[in-house]
Amino acid sequence: MPRSVQPDRWLFLATLALCLVGAVMVFSASAVMAREEYGSAYTFLGKQLIWLVLGLGGMFWLMSVDYRKLRQPAVIFTSLFLVLVLLVAVFFLDRSHATHRWIRWGPIGIQPSELAKLVVIVYLAWFLELRCRPRHGEAPGTVNNIFSTLAPALGPVLVIVGLVVLQPDLGTAFQIFLIALAMLFAAGLSTSFVLYAGLTALPALYFLIMRVPYRYERVLAFLRPEADPQGRGFQMLQSLIAVGSGGLVGVGLMESRQKLFYLPEAHTDFIFAVLCEEFGFLGGLAVLALFAVYGWRGLRAALAAPDDFGRLAALGITVMVVGQALINLSVVLGLMPTKGIPLPFISYGGSSLVVMLLATGVLLNISQNAG
Repeated sequence: MPRSVQPDRWLFLATLALCLVGAVMVFSASAVMAREEYGSAYTFLGKQLIWLVLGLGGMFWLMSVDYRKLRQPAVIFTSLFLVLVLLVAVFFLDRSHATHRWIRWGPIGIQPSELAKLVVIVYLAWFLELRCRPRHGEAPGTVNNIFSTLAPALGPVLVIVGLVVLQPDLGTAFQIFLIALAMLFAAGLSTSFVLYAGLTALPALYFLIMRVPYRYERVLAFLRPEADPQGRGFQMLQSLIAVGSGGLVGVGLMESRQKLFYLPEAHTDFIFAVLCEEFGFLGGLAVLALFAVYGWRGLRAALAAPDDFGRLAALGITVMVVGQALINLSVVLGLMPTKGIPLPFISYGGSSLVVMLLATGVLLNISQNAG
């Protein structure tokens, strides 16, 4: 089978462009707050650039390493074990923002749930490839067997999802579950199983959302933010004000008013609102176009991958990045209740940025080996 000798340039350039936009917007959205709280406007930018350099280094390294090496059992099970240990370890450390999501060493902090996304993708790609292969003269297609495929495939995934829910981080847990479901569907999972999984999850979602006070408040804020503009609806209303204030071309870089202690989490989860205020509809559209290019080239790499491991891994990575972007944008635009989901490559946060770049390195390597 013919091989390309270069990784996908469109995917590579789109990733670099998103990282550049992210660095600019992290500085713009955080400069005033950083100067007030830490004495330097460059505090968050400096940290983000360090993580960016580390992430890009990892991306270039994974671009040069054959992705098939990731399907070695030693790599798979070591990664699963380490992620599970880290997800358990967070419960024995100090809480941060009333959650157990971080492992910190001085100024350095990592979020194991972000790493868990990539580990789940690699594990499922490896495991489902084994089930997709014909064995002993049998035709492939055993993915719908509950005991030989679905139970061992979803077992580790559900353990990880459960630990993430307990942190608590329902948004990330939901995203991991959706990635797993998309990969299973691509491997041949019956539509009836997908519908059954959705129906089975509904009662759990009801109790996790409607019976948890702060999540229920978020649902109320989503349905009627104007009912409590100074309380539960404040963040969503400020986000919509920021987006609407940008108009067609925006108010200009560094000129956002909502970031001046009006919009909470302006440099993290709601950074797209600041971007829209400063660069307007056209700036927001440009970011959407970059994610569209990422999704297009990611799916193209999946379809052209030379083996099932590459196909499923490429699909999982594409769903992870583009799906997370869509969730974040939907929250910022008031189309979904508020969730703590960062915008890939753009929001401030080292764990998310590094994992997204590492995953992109794997995706670029798959595209390089595509036929």
